[in-house]
Amino acid sequence: MGLHRIFGTSDNEIRVVGCRWAYFPSQLGVGYVQRIGEALSRFTHRYVPDSFIFAILLTLVVYAMGLVFTDRGPYQLVLDWYGGFWNLLAFGMQMTLILVTGYALANTAVVRRGLQRLADWPRSPRQAVALVAFVTGALGLINYGLSLVAGALLALEVGRSCARRGIKVHFPLLVAAGYIGLMIWHGGLSGSAPLTVNTPGHFLEQQMGLLPLTETLFRPFNIIVALVLLFLSPWIMARMHPADGEVVAMPPALAGSSGNGAAAAAEPPLASGGPAEQLTLAERLENSRVLVGLVVVAGVVSIVSAFAQKGIAALDINMVIFIFLVLGLLLHGTPIRYAQAVADGVRSASGVILQFPFYAGIMGIMTSSGLVAVIANWFVAISTPLTFPFWIFVSAALVNLAVPSGGGQWAVQGPIVIQAAQALNLDLGKAVMAVAFGDELTNMIQPFWALPLLGMTGLRAGQILGYTAVVMLAAFVVMSVGLVLLP
Repeated sequence: MGLHRIFGTSDNEIRVVGCRWAYFPSQLGVGYVQRIGEALSRFTHRYVPDSFIFAILLTLVVYAMGLVFTDRGPYQLVLDWYGGFWNLLAFGMQMTLILVTGYALANTAVVRRGLQRLADWPRSPRQAVALVAFVTGALGLINYGLSLVAGALLALEVGRSCARRGIKVHFPLLVAAGYIGLMIWHGGLSGSAPLTVNTPGHFLEQQMGLLPLTETLFRPFNIIVALVLLFLSPWIMARMHPADGEVVAMPPALAGSSGNGAAAAAEPPLASGGPAEQLTLAERLENSRVLVGLVVVAGVVSIVSAFAQKGIAALDINMVIFIFLVLGLLLHGTPIRYAQAVADGVRSASGVILQFPFYAGIMGIMTSSGLVAVIANWFVAISTPLTFPFWIFVSAALVNLAVPSGGGQWAVQGPIVIQAAQALNLDLGKAVMAVAFGDELTNMIQPFWALPLLGMTGLRAGQILGYTAVVMLAAFVVMSVGLVLLP
């Protein structure tokens, strides 16, 4: 497969002179593009604190708005906050599981072997960057947890392969390419907002009912936007690769490490580390393929039955989690291996676990005080039926800087958006996807979801966010056109 034919990344197409490209569409020099990225990186490094700080600050902002714009007093607002604090426990558990099951699946031997084979495909630095961005984006459309982990693993494997073959690839850009899936994910099969409103019993069901995926994920505008970004993002990332003299190489400690290689991943040792005949009964159960087989068979029967009865409507958030759980168990092979993979994945979900009660508290203030209706009326006042999705998209992009969890953001912003859309008698599906687009867009300058990636690669957020910010600017145009002009 010729990557240069897909992304135009052949070595002869672009000639680097000094720190600027001799050719770039619209005569846009790479130095100019890099300066934009670097400026945005400096801004986020200086002004974007840990996402938990944002959750607290947003709570204070919403509390103050409740005092100013509603008739609730200070004491009543505190009670509203606590009254809502525990209302999203089930939803928070769903968001945690969708991340953890994707994480566990990415750490299976089959996936790791596949990533290692892919790593040897690129024949140039630009092809290496394009490959990582494309694969990560494609995985993001399947599951964002899978994309997060597999993107990091693929960036590492491609970096090692390039180092072995003498290909000088810019490691921070390669790692940035491994984060691109988080700019596409919310329009894919693990999208929190569209899957939530298609799940019976969701927290807005009394207000809006159930919204099928044919009204959100499988709409033409979403499919077109997802495909454009899937191919445009690698193209842009590849063209940001600096000249050889400016390349930051992969650290020797990472380049020389085989990590969890294919051989090791193919057949991990038994839990006790000893011969099978010396295992205790407990250890035999922990390493039993029969137990896993029984669960997998039961799971497959349940999945097939659900889709046979409901068709695509069966693909709600619970079904996505269940499919990844069954796949993970099947590919890990034994209960203990899967349990260990999940334990590792829980670390990446710590922010979700901690912050969701605060998002629920924010929602409690907004709904109980009537603030949600006040803000919804603001959007109604400035919007027309044509511009409403765009303004929701912009507001969601800004809110995501404070509430980086897609599920948490829908919990905070969903009631406002649905009430405003119903007041204008507008398309609820586009309103939901406008929030989804805004949430995923500014992930490119919000380091919350990059933490697992950065931890595995040893980089700082500021080293990759400049590159992803450039892609974000192009994605803003694509998403805006899709929301406003496409059906």
